[in-house]
Amino acid sequence: MNDHGRRRLGILVGVGLAGGLLPGITFDGEDVDALLGLMMAALVMVVLTQLVYVGPSGRVPVPTLAAFGAIGFAQDALIWWLAPKVSPMHVEGWATILLAALLTRGAVLAASQLTSRVEIAEE
Repeated sequence: MNDHGRRRLGILVGVGLAGGLLPGITFDGEDVDALLGLMMAALVMVVLTQLVYVGPSGRVPVPTLAAFGAIGFAQDALIWWLAPKVSPMHVEGWATILLAALLTRGAVLAASQLTSRVEIAEE
């Protein structure tokens, strides 16, 4: 899996965790509509993070990872703040926005550090 695939996987996992675990994130409608709303939020997040790429390409030292994490956290917080305006999702309060951004960026950074044995052998 290449870097873009790992980043997309991290976004999908992070948005899923935030949407499922945080009580301040709600979706319009019943179960199927809520699932579609979560998928729409993940799609918005994937598209916006593809347009403005912030993150490491493969394994990096911890200080560099922390810098990418801080910048990406700000980007994700902005996206979580804007997402209810373009998707059927409601996010209540800044604390929920910041926690959702933290979950999302943590999942993206964790996924970016996943490498296959072939990639490790090439280094």
